Amino acid sequence: MGAQAHIMSTLQSAPGSRWVLVCLVSWGLGACQTSPRQPVPQGETTPSAADAIPAGAHEYQVVPADSLLQIMVFRGGAAARLGHNHLIASRQLGGQVYLTDDPFGTRFDISFPVNELSVDDPGLRAAAGPEFAPDVPENARAGTRGNLLSAALLDGAQYPMVRLRATDVRAAGETYDVGVEVTLKGSTYALRVPVTVKRQDGAIVASGEFPLKQTQLGLKPFTAALGALVVLDDMRVHFDVTARAK
Repeated sequence: MGAQAHIMSTLQSAPGSRWVLVCLVSWGLGACQTSPRQPVPQGETTPSAADAIPAGAHEYQVVPADSLLQIMVFRGGAAARLGHNHLIASRQLGGQVYLTDDPFGTRFDISFPVNELSVDDPGLRAAAGPEFAPDVPENARAGTRGNLLSAALLDGAQYPMVRLRATDVRAAGETYDVGVEVTLKGSTYALRVPVTVKRQDGAIVASGEFPLKQTQLGLKPFTAALGALVVLDDMRVHFDVTARAK
């Protein structure tokens, strides 16, 4: 997700790769289109169990400055060396957590703005480990981000927000297994997410990491040049969300 612009900029300077670039322009750009769906008018939502605020819940407000969502996207194919793995992140998480005395009754309603997503931030890449060397050129980062926000992928102009709502909470050893509805580009998808919760300094901190496929969110992974250049379906998501009592 979001890698094709960087791969294209890399290929333009790679010797003997003009034929690959032609494939990217004529065929690869269409390969990342999501499957057709009827748009949902802005302001309309589908009724859901996640809409109800639990009775007797204590409301906590998400603190954007102390919260971070990271999505790690990986290259693949025989020509993978021509591209980079990508790290997409949001530091603008906002919304509410409704904490109940029974932890399994807890719910949340969190959103983040699509157009404020960062792509390949050097500091985040450096902290993410050797798979994300912090040497992606600024022009490549800008190109990848532009592609990510385009109508072919997240379509930030028409769908400026992604919404995450908890539908149920189950026990999972020392952590929790949370049902999450993800509303993206007017469609809603159901996921199960592992969550660890800690209380500290009058706040609750929820964190976790889990695998996620692009196809689980209605996105079609980029591929070109007969599979020589691909963005893998498998991604990895890491989050740390801090919320304080209102």
